[in-house]
Amino acid sequence: MTNHINIQFYKTQQTEFILGSFDKKLCLLDFHYRKMRAAVDQRLKKGLEAEFVEQDDATLQAARVQIEDYFCGTRKLFDIPLLMVGSDFQKTVWQALLEIPYGETSSYLQLSKRIGNAKAVRAVAAANGANAISLIIPCHRIIGSNGALVGYGGGLPLKKRLLHLEQGADPRNITSDLFAQR
Repeated sequence: MTNHINIQFYKTQQTEFILGSFDKKLCLLDFHYRKMRAAVDQRLKKGLEAEFVEQDDATLQAARVQIEDYFCGTRKLFDIPLLMVGSDFQKTVWQALLEIPYGETSSYLQLSKRIGNAKAVRAVAAANGANAISLIIPCHRIIGSNGALVGYGGGLPLKKRLLHLEQGADPRNITSDLFAQR
């Protein structure tokens, strides 16, 4: 019998996600049209020895509710059980991302220092880019050392709006601004 990763596609006013759960834990909350989509999907399938099956479940339903709450500005912390699928190094980086508080930012260098390896900036950047559970594992909170916005799987306009949302901007303006600049 083959293991299954339950997936659902979920469109919000901001973007379209693909959500995935395995063993009642969220293992995928990523951008449907991301450039690295195939690589992320393959890592999950191989790591869990499972195939994607388009099927809803309680974990995915809870994730959708919490994502909506986040975009409405009423949720700062997610409480869905997570399943990180990656190397030990990637998991260390993703765990460090989880420690960046809502409304704050960090840089790749700061993140490298946080995990105890200041020379691993490029590896930290690669692990950040391989994150399959965006929003919840907040890779959008990573900016350049000079304060500039740097790469994001959902695109820099969305990253900018997420950071503004977390800094207290009105969620209704975030949504309308996003559509105005597409």
